Amino acid sequence: MIEVMLTLFAIVVVGYVAGKKEYMGGTFDKRLSKLVIDITCPALILSSAMTGELPDRRYILPLLGISVLTYLLLTGVAILLPRFLTKKKDDEGVIGFAMMFGNVGFMGYPVIASIFGHEAIFYAAVLNVVNTFTVFTVGTMLIVRNNQSTAAEKDMSKKKMLRKVLYSTPMLSAYLTMLIVALEIKDIPEFISQPLTMIGNITVPAALLIIGSSMSNLPIRSLLGNRAVYATTLMRLAVLPVAIHFLFLALGWFSPFVVGINTVVIAMPVATYGTILCLRHGKDTTLITEVTFITTLLSMLTIPLLVTYILN
Repeated sequence: MIEVMLTLFAIVVVGYVAGKKEYMGGTFDKRLSKLVIDITCPALILSSAMTGELPDRRYILPLLGISVLTYLLLTGVAILLPRFLTKKKDDEGVIGFAMMFGNVGFMGYPVIASIFGHEAIFYAAVLNVVNTFTVFTVGTMLIVRNNQSTAAEKDMSKKKMLRKVLYSTPMLSAYLTMLIVALEIKDIPEFISQPLTMIGNITVPAALLIIGSSMSNLPIRSLLGNRAVYATTLMRLAVLPVAIHFLFLALGWFSPFVVGINTVVIAMPVATYGTILCLRHGKDTTLITEVTFITTLLSMLTIPLLVTYILN
Protein backbone atom coordinates (compact mmCIF):
# COMPACT_ATOMS: atom_id res chain seq x y z
CA MET A 1 0.00 0.00 0.00
CA ILE A 2 2.83 2.40 0.86
CA GLU A 3 4.56 1.49 -2.40
CA VAL A 4 1.39 2.30 -4.35
CA MET A 5 1.09 5.70 -2.70
CA LEU A 6 4.77 6.47 -3.24
CA THR A 7 4.34 5.58 -6.92
CA LEU A 8 1.44 7.99 -7.30
CA PHE A 9 3.32 10.69 -5.45
CA ALA A 10 6.28 10.17 -7.80
CA ILE A 11 4.05 11.11 -10.75
CA VAL A 12 3.22 14.37 -8.97
CA VAL A 13 6.95 15.03 -8.68
CA VAL A 14 7.36 14.41 -12.42
CA GLY A 15 4.59 16.94 -13.06
CA TYR A 16 6.37 19.43 -10.81
CA VAL A 17 9.62 19.03 -12.76
CA ALA A 18 7.74 19.25 -16.08
CA GLY A 19 6.17 22.50 -14.91
CA LYS A 20 9.52 23.92 -13.85
CA LYS A 21 11.05 22.94 -17.20
CA GLU A 22 8.04 24.51 -19.00
CA TYR A 23 6.90 21.26 -20.61
CA MET A 24 3.62 21.92 -18.78
CA GLY A 25 1.80 24.96 -17.42
CA GLY A 26 -0.52 27.74 -18.52
CA THR A 27 -2.74 26.95 -21.49
CA PHE A 28 -1.47 23.37 -21.72
CA ASP A 29 -2.64 22.58 -18.17
CA LYS A 30 -6.07 24.11 -18.81
CA ARG A 31 -6.57 22.10 -22.00
CA LEU A 32 -5.32 18.91 -20.37
CA SER A 33 -7.71 19.55 -17.47
CA LYS A 34 -10.60 19.87 -19.91
CA LEU A 35 -9.52 16.63 -21.62
CA VAL A 36 -9.44 14.81 -18.27
CA ILE A 37 -12.85 16.07 -17.12
CA ASP A 38 -14.73 15.74 -20.42
CA ILE A 39 -13.16 12.64 -21.98
CA THR A 40 -10.76 10.48 -19.95
CA CYS A 41 -12.68 10.66 -16.63
CA PRO A 42 -16.00 9.57 -18.18
CA ALA A 43 -14.15 6.71 -19.89
CA LEU A 44 -12.65 5.68 -16.52
CA ILE A 45 -16.07 5.71 -14.86
CA LEU A 46 -17.63 3.59 -17.62
CA SER A 47 -14.74 1.12 -17.73
CA SER A 48 -15.14 0.47 -13.99
CA ALA A 49 -18.36 -1.41 -14.79
CA MET A 50 -16.81 -3.41 -17.60
CA THR A 51 -14.40 -5.56 -15.63
CA GLY A 52 -16.07 -8.93 -16.30
CA GLU A 53 -17.81 -10.66 -13.39
CA LEU A 54 -20.06 -8.37 -11.38
CA PRO A 55 -19.58 -8.45 -7.61
CA ASP A 56 -21.98 -9.77 -4.99
CA ARG A 57 -25.27 -7.92 -5.58
CA ARG A 58 -25.93 -7.81 -1.85
CA TYR A 59 -23.28 -5.14 -1.41
CA ILE A 60 -24.28 -2.80 -4.25
CA LEU A 61 -27.31 -1.12 -2.64
CA PRO A 62 -25.69 -0.87 0.83
CA LEU A 63 -22.61 0.75 -0.75
CA LEU A 64 -24.78 3.26 -2.59
CA GLY A 65 -26.77 3.89 0.59
CA ILE A 66 -23.76 4.49 2.84
CA SER A 67 -22.19 6.70 0.20
CA VAL A 68 -25.30 8.88 -0.10
CA LEU A 69 -25.49 9.29 3.69
CA THR A 70 -21.74 9.99 3.89
CA TYR A 71 -21.87 12.79 1.34
CA LEU A 72 -24.96 14.30 2.91
CA LEU A 73 -23.00 14.54 6.16
CA LEU A 74 -19.91 15.86 4.38
CA THR A 75 -21.96 18.46 2.52
CA GLY A 76 -23.11 19.88 5.85
CA VAL A 77 -19.52 19.91 7.10
CA ALA A 78 -18.27 21.57 3.89
CA ILE A 79 -20.85 24.36 4.16
CA LEU A 80 -20.68 25.07 7.90
CA LEU A 81 -17.11 24.37 9.07
CA PRO A 82 -14.79 26.34 6.69
CA ARG A 83 -15.83 29.71 8.15
CA PHE A 84 -14.14 28.64 11.40
CA LEU A 85 -10.90 27.60 9.66
CA THR A 86 -10.18 30.72 7.60
CA LYS A 87 -10.79 34.44 7.75
CA LYS A 88 -10.84 34.72 3.95
CA LYS A 89 -14.34 34.44 2.53
CA ASP A 90 -12.99 33.48 -0.90
CA ASP A 91 -11.21 30.44 0.59
CA GLU A 92 -14.25 28.92 2.30
CA GLY A 93 -15.48 27.08 -0.79
CA VAL A 94 -12.06 25.59 -1.56
CA ILE A 95 -11.62 24.44 2.05
CA GLY A 96 -15.11 22.93 1.97
CA PHE A 97 -14.25 21.06 -1.23
CA ALA A 98 -10.98 19.80 0.29
CA MET A 99 -12.74 18.45 3.38
CA MET A 100 -15.55 16.86 1.39
CA PHE A 101 -13.78 15.11 -1.49
CA GLY A 102 -11.02 12.53 -1.38
CA ASN A 103 -8.98 11.22 -4.29
CA VAL A 104 -11.24 8.21 -4.89
CA GLY A 105 -10.71 7.59 -8.59
CA PHE A 106 -6.97 8.19 -8.61
CA MET A 107 -5.70 6.84 -5.29
CA GLY A 108 -8.76 5.10 -3.90
CA TYR A 109 -8.81 2.21 -6.35
CA PRO A 110 -5.20 1.01 -5.91
CA VAL A 111 -5.35 1.49 -2.12
CA ILE A 112 -8.66 -0.42 -1.85
CA ALA A 113 -7.17 -3.22 -3.97
CA SER A 114 -4.10 -3.44 -1.73
CA ILE A 115 -6.28 -3.77 1.40
CA PHE A 116 -9.37 -5.73 0.32
CA GLY A 117 -8.16 -7.44 -2.86
CA HIS A 118 -8.50 -6.66 -6.56
CA GLU A 119 -12.19 -7.57 -6.70
CA ALA A 120 -12.97 -4.74 -4.27
CA ILE A 121 -12.13 -2.13 -6.94
CA PHE A 122 -15.67 -2.52 -8.27
CA TYR A 123 -17.12 -1.77 -4.83
CA ALA A 124 -15.01 1.39 -4.71
CA ALA A 125 -16.37 2.24 -8.16
CA VAL A 126 -19.94 1.90 -6.84
CA LEU A 127 -19.07 4.32 -4.03
CA ASN A 128 -17.45 6.58 -6.60
CA VAL A 129 -20.76 7.02 -8.46
CA VAL A 130 -22.11 9.17 -5.61
CA ASN A 131 -18.72 10.86 -5.23
CA THR A 132 -18.72 11.78 -8.92
CA PHE A 133 -22.24 13.14 -8.71
CA THR A 134 -21.39 15.38 -5.76
CA VAL A 135 -18.01 16.50 -7.17
CA PHE A 136 -19.64 17.92 -10.28
CA THR A 137 -22.66 19.38 -8.46
CA VAL A 138 -21.91 20.37 -4.85
CA GLY A 139 -18.16 20.43 -5.51
CA THR A 140 -18.43 22.75 -8.50
CA MET A 141 -20.69 25.10 -6.58
CA LEU A 142 -18.20 25.20 -3.69
CA ILE A 143 -15.31 26.00 -6.03
CA VAL A 144 -17.08 28.84 -7.88
CA ARG A 145 -18.69 30.27 -4.75
CA ASN A 146 -17.56 33.86 -4.09
CA ASN A 147 -15.50 33.74 -7.28
CA GLN A 148 -15.20 37.26 -8.58
CA SER A 149 -12.70 36.52 -11.35
CA THR A 150 -14.95 34.66 -13.79
CA ALA A 151 -17.63 36.83 -15.39
CA ALA A 152 -19.36 33.85 -17.02
CA GLU A 153 -19.81 32.07 -13.68
CA LYS A 154 -20.76 35.33 -11.97
CA ASP A 155 -23.69 35.88 -14.34
CA MET A 156 -24.82 32.25 -14.38
CA SER A 157 -27.73 31.43 -12.12
CA LYS A 158 -27.43 28.47 -9.78
CA LYS A 159 -30.20 26.70 -11.64
CA LYS A 160 -28.45 27.08 -14.99
CA MET A 161 -25.11 25.97 -13.55
CA LEU A 162 -26.70 22.91 -11.93
CA ARG A 163 -28.34 21.95 -15.22
CA LYS A 164 -25.01 22.30 -17.01
CA VAL A 165 -23.26 20.08 -14.46
CA LEU A 166 -25.99 17.41 -14.36
CA TYR A 167 -25.72 16.89 -18.11
CA SER A 168 -21.92 17.03 -18.30
CA THR A 169 -20.07 14.05 -19.76
CA PRO A 170 -18.81 12.83 -16.34
CA MET A 171 -22.36 12.76 -15.00
CA LEU A 172 -23.78 11.11 -18.13
CA SER A 173 -21.14 8.40 -17.79
CA ALA A 174 -22.03 7.98 -14.10
CA TYR A 175 -25.71 7.52 -14.96
CA LEU A 176 -24.86 4.91 -17.60
CA THR A 177 -22.53 3.08 -15.19
CA MET A 178 -25.29 2.88 -12.59
CA LEU A 179 -27.61 1.44 -15.24
CA ILE A 180 -25.05 -1.21 -16.23
CA VAL A 181 -24.68 -2.22 -12.57
CA ALA A 182 -28.41 -2.18 -11.85
CA LEU A 183 -29.28 -4.31 -14.89
CA GLU A 184 -26.24 -6.59 -14.43
CA ILE A 185 -25.19 -6.08 -18.03
CA LYS A 186 -22.27 -8.43 -18.67
CA ASP A 187 -20.02 -9.41 -21.54
CA ILE A 188 -19.77 -5.94 -23.06
CA PRO A 189 -17.90 -6.31 -26.38
CA GLU A 190 -14.16 -5.71 -26.19
CA PHE A 191 -14.26 -3.19 -29.03
CA ILE A 192 -16.25 -1.01 -26.60
CA SER A 193 -14.65 -1.87 -23.27
CA GLN A 194 -11.01 -1.91 -24.37
CA PRO A 195 -10.90 1.62 -25.87
CA LEU A 196 -12.77 2.98 -22.83
CA THR A 197 -10.31 1.26 -20.51
CA MET A 198 -7.28 2.55 -22.41
CA ILE A 199 -8.61 6.11 -22.54
CA GLY A 200 -9.70 5.93 -18.89
CA ASN A 201 -6.20 4.83 -17.89
CA ILE A 202 -4.93 8.25 -19.01
CA THR A 203 -6.88 9.91 -16.20
CA VAL A 204 -4.70 8.99 -13.22
CA PRO A 205 -1.27 10.04 -14.56
CA ALA A 206 -2.69 13.09 -16.36
CA ALA A 207 -4.47 14.38 -13.25
CA LEU A 208 -1.41 13.80 -11.04
CA LEU A 209 0.84 15.52 -13.58
CA ILE A 210 -1.50 18.53 -13.51
CA ILE A 211 -1.23 18.64 -9.71
CA GLY A 212 2.57 18.59 -9.92
CA SER A 213 2.62 21.26 -12.60
CA SER A 214 0.36 23.49 -10.50
CA MET A 215 2.75 23.05 -7.58
CA SER A 216 5.64 24.24 -9.74
CA ASN A 217 4.04 27.69 -9.90
CA LEU A 218 4.22 28.08 -6.13
CA PRO A 219 7.21 29.13 -4.04
CA ILE A 220 8.63 26.30 -1.89
CA ARG A 221 7.55 28.11 1.26
CA SER A 222 3.88 28.04 0.24
CA LEU A 223 4.01 24.25 -0.22
CA LEU A 224 4.68 23.97 3.52
CA GLY A 225 1.13 25.16 4.16
CA ASN A 226 -0.40 27.34 6.87
CA ARG A 227 -2.83 27.00 9.77
CA ALA A 228 -5.89 26.66 7.53
CA VAL A 229 -4.15 24.06 5.36
CA TYR A 230 -3.15 21.89 8.34
CA ALA A 231 -6.56 22.22 10.00
CA THR A 232 -8.19 21.12 6.74
CA THR A 233 -5.68 18.27 6.42
CA LEU A 234 -6.47 17.04 9.94
CA MET A 235 -10.19 17.01 9.15
CA ARG A 236 -9.75 15.30 5.73
CA LEU A 237 -7.31 12.56 6.73
CA ALA A 238 -8.25 11.80 10.33
CA VAL A 239 -11.23 13.43 12.05
CA LEU A 240 -13.92 12.95 9.37
CA PRO A 241 -13.02 9.36 8.33
CA VAL A 242 -12.75 8.15 11.93
CA ALA A 243 -15.92 9.95 13.05
CA ILE A 244 -17.99 8.65 10.12
CA HIS A 245 -16.55 5.14 10.57
CA PHE A 246 -17.61 4.84 14.20
CA LEU A 247 -20.93 6.59 13.54
CA PHE A 248 -21.99 3.98 10.97
CA LEU A 249 -20.69 1.11 13.12
CA ALA A 250 -22.73 2.45 16.05
CA LEU A 251 -25.85 2.79 13.92
CA GLY A 252 -25.51 -0.82 12.77
CA TRP A 253 -27.19 -0.16 9.42
CA PHE A 254 -24.33 -1.57 7.33
CA SER A 255 -21.96 -4.53 7.57
CA PRO A 256 -18.39 -3.90 8.83
CA PHE A 257 -17.12 -4.75 5.32
CA VAL A 258 -19.20 -1.98 3.73
CA VAL A 259 -18.29 0.49 6.49
CA GLY A 260 -14.60 -0.39 6.11
CA ILE A 261 -14.47 0.22 2.37
CA ASN A 262 -16.38 3.48 2.77
CA THR A 263 -13.96 4.61 5.49
CA VAL A 264 -10.86 3.98 3.39
CA VAL A 265 -12.42 5.74 0.39
CA ILE A 266 -13.18 8.93 2.33
CA ALA A 267 -9.74 8.87 4.01
CA MET A 268 -7.99 9.61 0.71
CA PRO A 269 -6.05 12.87 0.21
CA VAL A 270 -7.80 15.82 -1.42
CA ALA A 271 -9.29 15.02 -4.84
CA THR A 272 -7.21 16.18 -7.79
CA TYR A 273 -10.43 17.42 -9.36
CA GLY A 274 -10.20 20.38 -6.99
CA THR A 275 -7.21 21.77 -8.86
CA ILE A 276 -8.71 20.86 -12.23
CA LEU A 277 -12.02 22.60 -11.43
CA CYS A 278 -10.19 25.68 -10.14
CA LEU A 279 -8.26 25.88 -13.40
CA ARG A 280 -11.38 25.40 -15.47
CA HIS A 281 -13.41 28.05 -13.62
CA GLY A 282 -10.65 30.65 -13.27
CA LYS A 283 -10.18 30.19 -9.52
CA ASP A 284 -6.77 30.73 -7.92
CA THR A 285 -5.17 27.29 -7.43
CA THR A 286 -2.77 28.25 -4.63
CA LEU A 287 -4.81 27.02 -1.65
CA ILE A 288 -6.18 23.86 -3.27
CA THR A 289 -2.69 22.96 -4.50
CA GLU A 290 -1.18 23.45 -1.05
CA VAL A 291 -3.77 21.30 0.72
CA THR A 292 -3.61 18.66 -2.03
CA PHE A 293 0.16 18.47 -1.67
CA ILE A 294 0.11 18.25 2.13
CA THR A 295 -2.70 15.67 2.28
CA THR A 296 -1.11 13.54 -0.44
CA LEU A 297 2.20 13.55 1.43
CA LEU A 298 0.76 12.84 4.89
CA SER A 299 -1.72 10.23 3.62
CA MET A 300 1.22 7.85 3.13
CA LEU A 301 1.35 7.78 6.93
CA THR A 302 -2.31 8.26 7.92
CA ILE A 303 -3.87 5.59 5.67
CA PRO A 304 -1.63 2.73 6.93
CA LEU A 305 -2.34 3.89 10.50
CA LEU A 306 -6.07 4.00 9.80
CA VAL A 307 -6.07 0.50 8.34
CA THR A 308 -3.93 -0.91 11.18
CA TYR A 309 -5.68 0.62 14.18
CA ILE A 310 -9.24 1.35 13.03
CA LEU A 311 -10.20 -1.35 10.52
CA ASN A 312 -8.49 -4.33 12.19
